[in-house]
Amino acid sequence: MTKNKGDDVKKLLFFILLISNIFAYTPITPINDVMVNKAKAKLGMKLFFDFQFSADGKVSCRNCHNPMTGWADSRPVSIGVYGKKGVIQSPTVLNSVYNFKQFWNGRANNLKEQIDGPIHNPVEMGIDDKKVEQIINKSPYKEIFAKVYFKDKFTYNDFKDAIATFEYFLTTPNCKFDKYLKHKAKLSKSEMNGYKLFKSVGCINCHDGVNVGGGKFAKAGVYHKFGNCNDDRYSITHKNKDKCVYKVPTLRNINLTPPYFHDARTYNLKEAIKIEAWVNCNKKLTKQQINDIYNFLLTLQGDFPHLRELMR
Repeated sequence: MTKNKGDDVKKLLFFILLISNIFAYTPITPINDVMVNKAKAKLGMKLFFDFQFSADGKVSCRNCHNPMTGWADSRPVSIGVYGKKGVIQSPTVLNSVYNFKQFWNGRANNLKEQIDGPIHNPVEMGIDDKKVEQIINKSPYKEIFAKVYFKDKFTYNDFKDAIATFEYFLTTPNCKFDKYLKHKAKLSKSEMNGYKLFKSVGCINCHDGVNVGGGKFAKAGVYHKFGNCNDDRYSITHKNKDKCVYKVPTLRNINLTPPYFHDARTYNLKEAIKIEAWVNCNKKLTKQQINDIYNFLLTLQGDFPHLRELMR
C-alpha cells in the first residue's frame, strides 16, 4: 500500500513538472554573445567593405548590406556592377549566423557558402576565385592574412572564412524582449498584447527560435495569393510544392530594415503586418491589434555590433 502511494506521489510530481515546463516554454529564445576570432573578424570586416572585390571596382558587400539601413538594402532591389539590378530584395546580414539556410530560396547552407553567390554573380560583384586570390596574395593583404592564417599563400577559401567570421560577429543581443525572457525587463501592456496576438494569430508558427525566423521554409500566400514569386524555392528544386516558398526572414531589428517581403512591396511596417496576417494567417486585424503587434516587434531591436572592438 505504501509503495502504491509513493508511486502516486511520483506520478503527481512528474505531472506537475511536465505542466510547468509546458507553460514555461517560449518559442522564441534570446541571443547570447557569440565568441569569434577577432583577428579574423577584423580582416573579414576589411574585406566586407573593400570595392576591389568586384568587376568594376565600385561594389562591396556593404552595397547590399548597409550598416546605416540595418545592414540590409533600403532599395527594392540591389544594384551591382555596371549598374545592373538584382531581382529580389536584399535582407539584413545581422544575425544571419542563426539562419538554417542563406538567401531567400535557401540555396546556400551556411555563411561561407553564401559568399560564393554575390562574388560570382555577374549582376552583383562578378569576379572569380583567381582574381580574389591575386588580390589577397599581394600587399597589403598578404601581410594581414599571414598574421591571421600563419602561412605564405592564401586561398579563396581563406577569403570566405574571414568574411564569414566577421558576419558571425554581426549579432544583436540584449533587445528588450530578450531581457524580458531573462526576467530582466517588463513589457508594456501594448507590447505584451502584441506578443500574445503574435502567437494567437499564428505568426509564431514561422517566426520562432533565436532569430524569430530564419529556421524554416514557408509559402508566401498560404490563404490568399501573394503574387510576385521571383527567385523562390521552386527555382532551386523545380518541385511544384516549392512555388512561392521562401526562407522565413528574421524579425529581429525589423523596424530598421524596410522595405518588407522578398518583393519589397511596402516600406510601412504596420502595412506589412496587415498583409502578412491576411495572406498567411487569414486574419483581418484591427488597427489596435496591428499597433500592438508593431509595438511588440519594436522590442526585438537589439544592440548593434560594436565595430570599434575590431578596430583596436
